[in-house]
Amino acid sequence: MFIAMNRFRINQGFEAGFEQMWRERESHLAELDGFVRFSLLRGPEDAGCRLYASHTEWASREHFDAWRTSEAFHKAHAQAKAPEGTYAGPPVFEGFDVVLEERADAA
Repeated sequence: MFIAMNRFRINQGFEAGFEQMWRERESHLAELDGFVRFSLLRGPEDAGCRLYASHTEWASREHFDAWRTSEAFHKAHAQAKAPEGTYAGPPVFEGFDVVLEERADAA
């Protein structure tokens, strides 16, 4: 399992538009082999900004890498046009290989 996260710092007053942009996009994720789950996470306020993270789970790092080079990736990211002033800086990517996992539904 591989988890890909992008952290975003969104300026106050732009949160609703940022969330709407994500809700209305065509992600194309479900079309891809190895895609497990996507979540957009809203975090705490920090120095006039709201922290968000996009959290995507993949069957493997190789599946994630295939997504990043796919036509679906380019289509999805072409829609990510936010109004000027939305971002307090560039997104920060973090990728994680899952080493240990516990699940409530595990037998």
